[in-house]
Parts: sequence; C-alpha cells; structure tokens
Amino acid sequence: MATAPTAPTTTRTLSSSAAPPPRSRRAALAAVITAWLFVVFDGYDLIVYGTVQARLREEWSLDSAQAGTVGSVAFLGMMLGALGAGRLSDALGRKRTIIGSAVVLSIFTTLCALAPGPVPFAVFRFLAGLGLGGLVPSANALAADLVPQRWRAGVATLMMSGVPIGGSIAALLGIPVIPAWGWRPMFAFALVALVVLVPLAWRVLPGDGPRTGAARPLGASRTGFGTLLRAPFLLVTTLFTLTTVVTLMAWYGLGTWLPNLMEIAGYDLGSALTFALALNLGAVAGSVVTAWAGDRFGTVPTSIVAAGLAGLALLALLTQPPVAAVYVILVLAGVGTHGTQALIIAAVATYYPQHVRGTALGFALGVGRIGAVAAPQVGGLLLAAGLGVGSNFLLFGGCAVVAALLLTAIWRRFGVTYEADARPAALAAH
Repeated sequence: MATAPTAPTTTRTLSSSAAPPPRSRRAALAAVITAWLFVVFDGYDLIVYGTVQARLREEWSLDSAQAGTVGSVAFLGMMLGALGAGRLSDALGRKRTIIGSAVVLSIFTTLCALAPGPVPFAVFRFLAGLGLGGLVPSANALAADLVPQRWRAGVATLMMSGVPIGGSIAALLGIPVIPAWGWRPMFAFALVALVVLVPLAWRVLPGDGPRTGAARPLGASRTGFGTLLRAPFLLVTTLFTLTTVVTLMAWYGLGTWLPNLMEIAGYDLGSALTFALALNLGAVAGSVVTAWAGDRFGTVPTSIVAAGLAGLALLALLTQPPVAAVYVILVLAGVGTHGTQALIIAAVATYYPQHVRGTALGFALGVGRIGAVAAPQVGGLLLAAGLGVGSNFLLFGGCAVVAALLLTAIWRRFGVTYEADARPAALAAH
C-alpha cells in the first residue's frame, strides 16, 4: 500500500495548516457555526418530503412510482446546484454562493406550501433543489478554509451533523403538525432561513476577497472540473464520486421512503415518524463518533467500517426483527450511512489543494447526486412492482456494502494520509 510523502516535491505553496490569527479565531468560529446552521436547514429540507409523502399521496392520488418521481426532482436540482455552486464558490467566493443558495432554497421551499397540485409542487422542489445542492459543498469549503489542516477532517464531519439534526427537526415537527394542520406548514417553515439565517450570514461570513489560508500552487491556474478529470486526480476523483453515488442512494432513499415504508408495513404515522427520528438521531451520533474515529484512525478506514455497518444493519431488516430491534437497527443504519458520507466529504475537503477544494466537493456531491436522484424513483418502482418493503431495504443495504468495497479500493490504492499540499506528488506516483 502506497503512502503519500510528507512534503510536496513538484509544487510550492504557503502552509495550509497554520491556525487563523488569534484575533480572527472568534470570527472564524462564528462563520463556521453559521455555515453549520445552513447545513441544518439543508437537512430539514431533505427529509421534509419523506415526512409528508403519505399525505401528498392521499391528497393528490399519487401511486408509488409517481411519489418517487416527485421525490427525485429535488435531488436532480441538488445535483445541478452542487455542480454549479462548487465551481462558483471557488470563482466568486463562498459567502456569495452560500447566501445565494440559501435564498433560492428558502423561497422555493416556501412556495411548495402553496402548490395546488403535484406538477407545480415538483417544479418548486426542483428549483429549491438548486439551492439545496449549493449549500453543503460551499459551507464545507468555507469551513475547511477557516480551520487548521489538522482539524479539517473533524470539522467537516461535524459540519455534516447538521443534515441529520435538520432531519430530526423535520420528523419531530411532523409528529404534532401534520395530523393537526396538514403537510403545508412543514414547507412554510423554510421562511426561517430567509428571515433569520441569511441576514446573520451577511454579517458574520468572511468577505469574498482572496481565499483564506493556502495560496494556489504555482502553475495551478486551472480550477475547473477538467482539472479533476485528468492526472493526477482522475482515478481518485472517479472512486470518490462512485462512492458518493451509492452512499447517497442509501441515505436519501431511506430519508425519502422510510416513513412510508413503515406505514406500508402496518405502523401508524406517529410510529413511522419515530422510526425516521431514530434514523436521523443515529446519523447525529454517527457524525460525532466518525469525527473522532476519522481523526484517530483515518477518514477512509473509518468510512469503510461505517459503510459496512450500515449495510449489515439494513440487510438485517429483511429478517423482520421485533420493534425494539428495528429501532436499534435504524440507529446503526443512520450512524453508518450518514457517517460514511460525512467522512467522504472530510476526505475530499483535505485531499485536494485549496484552489480546487470547492470544485472537488461540488463535483463529488453533484455527480454523486445521481444516487440521490435515482433512490426515490427506484424505491417507488420496486414498490409499484409489488416487491414489498424488503426490496427497498435490500437495495439500500446493498448500496452501503458497495460503498465499503469502493472505499477499500481507495484505501489500498492511495493509503490513509491526507495532506492536500502533498497530494499531487503522491498521486503522480500512482
């Protein structure tokens, strides 16, 4: 197994591991926390459709395949948004990209609450997805810019804890709100981001001048997607992207279908939403556990274990375990699926040099959204074909197992050392 040299041999950069100046640490912390709050909002919007899906199907007479299509359009928007925003965050600045993404997400999610039917609802979800996809890569790129190199893996993983926390808020809010007032208030909640978070971000996020931290390596003038798809980054970009595809298929497939799957299996809405809550709370715990383990044992080795755990847990649902065991299984599935994706983001954020970091994150999360786009549609088609809820658990569990195998290939090929300044020389050796 090859490992990276500890110093670059073909590039010269300023150190990216230096801590921010003491007088700027408080401002950097405020900016990272604000970026994390946007990720929380991102997570809420990702899971909210799953919490209301059963009510939408009743009101608009949607079958499983149609409901899956409606669920997929937001992820299609996310894919395009992540690809565009990752590039824009490197070219125009993190602050503008984060705020612009949040405004788009908030406005069109709120409009979903006013949708008179499934077609305008799907259009609004697609447009909201453009902002949804832009927030995570931009927020993670900003956080990586503001913290020392040695903290990046942990901070990137903890940043992603905002996704399941937002999902948990959606599930908790849905338990009292949906039976009493229906599904529309769940989307109107998006106004909070527009009224509260956007003004806060305008005040505390750093300006969009020169990048914070490391300078661009000499001769590295190109920062587009083409840089990622040629030597020395082609192979590792391909492997990270494929891993993201299958991991997001498992995570967003569960986020979209779990409450409805549990209702189909015979549970009432309240119980179904508590299962979704268990999944998201497991993901919150997974963010903390994997942040610690990733820093101690390496992001990729830890993600292999997390993905394998998720796969085994989801496949265990095929045995129709008792209710208490289902809660444990879903907590473990949350730890594994979301923990794996958080670790992948942490690895990407520290693997690439700063001048392409946002682009690399946007590419991995953007192209990886193919899995998120496909998951609701494929899950719906499996149900429409009469294959039962077990077919979904088999699909999502199998995706987690494939993710573990792909991560093993990355580990064996490139080793466990992730120092962005050393990567080009190390990759060139392969």
